Amino acid sequence: MNTKILILICAVGVMMTSCKKFLEITPETSLSSATFFVKEADFQQAVNGAYVPLRSIFNDRAWILGEMHSDNTYYPRNVLFGAVDPTENVADFALPVSNGTTTNTNVLNQYRLDYQIIARVNQILATIDKINFDPNSKSNLRGQSFFLRAFAYFELVRYFGKAPMHLTPVANRSEATADLATTEQLYSQIEDDAKQAAQLLPLKSVQEPGRATSGSAKTLLGNLYIVQKRWADAAAILKEVFDSHEYSLMPDYNDAFSYTNSNKNNAESVFEIQYQEGASGYNGSLIYNFLPRPMTSAELQPITQTSNPQSLSGEGNNIPTPDIIAAYEANDKRKDISIGYVTLSQSLRANKVYPYIKKFARPHAQHGNTGNNWPVYRYSEVLLFLAEALNEQGKTNDAKEYINLVRKRAGLGDTPAANKEDMRTAIYNERRVELAFENKRWFDLVRTDRIEEVIVPYGNRIKSNPLNYYYPDGVNPPSNAFTNLDKYYGLPADEASLSPYF
Repeated sequence: MNTKILILICAVGVMMTSCKKFLEITPETSLSSATFFVKEADFQQAVNGAYVPLRSIFNDRAWILGEMHSDNTYYPRNVLFGAVDPTENVADFALPVSNGTTTNTNVLNQYRLDYQIIARVNQILATIDKINFDPNSKSNLRGQSFFLRAFAYFELVRYFGKAPMHLTPVANRSEATADLATTEQLYSQIEDDAKQAAQLLPLKSVQEPGRATSGSAKTLLGNLYIVQKRWADAAAILKEVFDSHEYSLMPDYNDAFSYTNSNKNNAESVFEIQYQEGASGYNGSLIYNFLPRPMTSAELQPITQTSNPQSLSGEGNNIPTPDIIAAYEANDKRKDISIGYVTLSQSLRANKVYPYIKKFARPHAQHGNTGNNWPVYRYSEVLLFLAEALNEQGKTNDAKEYINLVRKRAGLGDTPAANKEDMRTAIYNERRVELAFENKRWFDLVRTDRIEEVIVPYGNRIKSNPLNYYYPDGVNPPSNAFTNLDKYYGLPADEASLSPYF
């Protein structure tokens, strides 16, 4: 072969080899998982980012899908607002579903936010063991990650019953489409993640305030076992939380809930979502989502105590129903702490008095900018879960100890329940009023198979007497109200268009 040609071929080969190696090198100026995760602080920042979707979930979504989709709260119809919106469809049990999917935007956003958590956690867990740093800090960060993934999948399985399950980072579009994991498969993964979190995470007393703890993970695990009716397992893990002495009931029920700048992550808090009042972007707007409308600034100011109250229009949401108001026993201190009343001068109803969720109405400085945290798990729920797990095993006398601790704080006497069936009813009722407006009611109805028993008569009451449920004179619920009593929400239609498995 001609020497010059041979040299040219070799040169081209070297260049091609060099180019191939060059293209495989991750550019150091490009932010990616390969360049970002190089030190402990990077993982701390990434875990912080995995918590972020929770703020939107609990500020904007969970109360719609978990509380308004029950007999605890409804909406005051404002005919000046216009057409029925997606939130009302949830409250009216009238979600449009076709081939197992729904176009409801609340469902779509909830689904996507949970998968944001999962995607961020998967990236952390796939990378963290490759970087050397303090082992105690690494265990803590891994534990928080496992907890967050378990929590996100627990949300998905309770809302949908089935969902794609990803445990590693998704590298391309084709990998993003996955077959739907069954309820049992999701339960198994949640259990694995929560157990790892419980082992890795520190106690609340030594953990940074606001982060997941071993008690958070064990409570989540107990909740899973309660849903699965694994009563002995639930009792055992919840007793560990009780015996840790890391938690206690706040003496005053009102103090179980944080203020906008104080009382956060208090002795009763097992896990709560962190908000910060101000211009940082970490604020919520909780009470503004829960008020009847239209409301003048003068009517709003005593509730929020801001310096710049502004009138509220549109549709009001998450308004306590007559049903939940009637559920409180006489002299229950929680009733006046949980529910307040406001008179709306511009209401189209003859009766212009409306209830609102008072226990989340905390004074703050600026209109629409709140900083009070959201309680996901409180110690009182641990006690009620433990009472339920014991009672379902026939240990009714043992269950009394825990339900009575909750009742005593509420100013009530010991429960009169003397047998398993009466105690079961007592625990259900206690959960309803103790955890009112904390997004528990729908999930309780589902897991105890009481949808037909509770929601059908509730819907009939609304349709037969809409005035009692905040409709203006002459206005009735939509014709399709209470026609969809499915146990699970339909999967989001927008996601169905991207996946062949929906």
